[in-house]
Amino acid sequence: MTRAALFSPPSCPVLVVKIGSSLLVAPDGRVRRDWLAGIVADVAARRAAGQRIILVSSGAIALGARRLGLPGGGRASLEDAQAAAATGQIALSQTWAELLGERGITAAQMLLTLDDLEDRRRYLNASATLARLLALGVVPVVNENDSVATEEIRFGDNDRLAARVALAAGAGGVVLLSDVDGLYTADPARDPSATLVADATLDAATLAMADGASRSGMGSGGMAAKLAAARIAHEGGAHLAIVGGAGDRPLSAFADTARGTVFAASARRGARKAWLAGRLTARGRILIDEGAADALGRGASLLPAGARAAEGRFARGDVVDIVGADGRIVARGLAEYDGEEARRIAGRRSTDLADLLGYAPRAALVHRDHMVML
Repeated sequence: MTRAALFSPPSCPVLVVKIGSSLLVAPDGRVRRDWLAGIVADVAARRAAGQRIILVSSGAIALGARRLGLPGGGRASLEDAQAAAATGQIALSQTWAELLGERGITAAQMLLTLDDLEDRRRYLNASATLARLLALGVVPVVNENDSVATEEIRFGDNDRLAARVALAAGAGGVVLLSDVDGLYTADPARDPSATLVADATLDAATLAMADGASRSGMGSGGMAAKLAAARIAHEGGAHLAIVGGAGDRPLSAFADTARGTVFAASARRGARKAWLAGRLTARGRILIDEGAADALGRGASLLPAGARAAEGRFARGDVVDIVGADGRIVARGLAEYDGEEARRIAGRRSTDLADLLGYAPRAALVHRDHMVML
C-alpha cells in the first residue's frame, strides 16, 4: 500500500528523489550520463502522470575532485571538499539542465546548508521557493552547499537533506536511490542468510541493522544516514523508500517490482510541528521527571515543576530537546524562558516563579502548542 502511495499523484502529489554519488559518478570520476538519462526518463514519466518531482542530487564533490586532481575523492580535508564542490557543482547542474531540457523540462538549482532548514525564517523562504518552482512546472535540483558548509553547519549526507526538503515542500514521499537495494537484516556481503526488509519500522531492532559506512567510499552517507532520513520523513508525514538504483530506470523498476525497503509515514502534523520534529539541532535540553513525561504524553505543556534541570545556552523562542529520565528525547519545542531563567525555576512550583524571577511568569517552560512529541 505504501509503495503504491509513493507513486500515486493523488496521495503523493510531490515526490522527492535522492541520487547518491556512487550512482551518478563512475569510479573514474565521470558522469554516468546514459544512466542519468534513464532517471530523467523516469522523472518525465512521473510528471506526465501528474506528479511533481524534486531531485536531491549528490555528485558535486566527486566530479570536482576529478577535475582538480584531488586525492581521496576530494574528501581528504574540508578545504578540498569545498573546492571540489565549487568546481563540480557547475558540471553537475549543467548535466541536469541539459538532460531535463531534452525532455522539455526546465531545471532549477537550489543549494542549501543546514542552517537554511534549521532557522525557521530561512526554512519558510526555502519552502516558498520550492512551492513556486513546482507550480511553474520546474524540476528543482537540490544539493548541499558544500562550498561554504563547515562541519558545524552541514548535513553531511544528502539522505537527511532529502527528508528535510520533503518536509519543506510538503511532499508525501521520498525515494533514496542507493548502491544498496534496501535495508537487510545483516550485511549481505558477509552473511548469505541476510534478507531484505520490505516494510520497516523505526524500532531498536531496525536501528541495530544500520551500517554507518558508505559502501562505495565516494559518498558521505550509509545505512545509518538513511535511517536518520527515514525518521525525519516519518515524523513529517512522508513515506520513505530505500531503493537500489544501479539498474536502468530504477524508479520504474521499483514501481514494477516493489523491491526495496519502505518506511510508512506517521499521521501528518501541522507545518510548524513537522519542522520541529525534523530538526537535526537544538539549542539546549530540559531534563524532566517521569511524571512530566507522562503528562506530556497526555497532551500537557511542560511546567517548571516537572523539570529537573536545563542545559545549554538558549534564548526564549529557541528550540530545545526535552529529555526523559532514561536519557531519551521525548519531545522538542520552543522554550518560553532563556536558559538561565529555566535553570532557576526548574523543579519549582508555579506559585514560586514571580518571587524567583521578579516579574509575572509565563505558565509553561514549553507550551504544548509549540511542542512535538518524538
